[in-house]
Amino acid sequence: MNAFGDILSLVVQIFSFLLLIRLLLQLVQADFYNPISQAIFKLCAPVVNPLSKIFPTLGSLNLAALIAAIAVQWLLYLVLGLSGGMPFLSTLLYIPVAAFKLLFILIEIYFWGIFILAISSWVGTTSHPTVRLVGQIVEPYLRPFRKFIPPMGMMDFSPMVAIISLMVIRNKLLPILGGFITSLVS
Repeated sequence: MNAFGDILSLVVQIFSFLLLIRLLLQLVQADFYNPISQAIFKLCAPVVNPLSKIFPTLGSLNLAALIAAIAVQWLLYLVLGLSGGMPFLSTLLYIPVAAFKLLFILIEIYFWGIFILAISSWVGTTSHPTVRLVGQIVEPYLRPFRKFIPPMGMMDFSPMVAIISLMVIRNKLLPILGGFITSLVS
């Protein structure tokens, strides 16, 4: 990939990350008045707001944000494919690949979110607005682990088990799914 492709890939990854965070913020009904939430909603609004007129919100799942994240990921394949001489219809096959890539980003969001919560609990900065927002996003994922693995004294092992489960999904299950998806594209 050339320098243009690398820069475009970085921009797409960052914006996809923001769109997924926006999706999660609305899904878990996090604090909308948090300055970070406000910034993410404003950054994503030019893409999500027009799509929200087409794709409805189902409960707290914002389909417009999800479709926008997939479309932004696919845009990378579209631009690189068209610049490489690939026909437009062939680039449509990369939509499942784009959705699959979002799954990796989602796992990374939860992985680092849990890591941030664990470190902040050790340091004692759990009341910081950023940490509270991360906690609101990650808590629904951690809740089942905390239900089955109660704290032992002052030690809570549920975040560690949650991170290990994310690592197993990322390293064992997603490569199998990825192989299936790439076989569809090939």
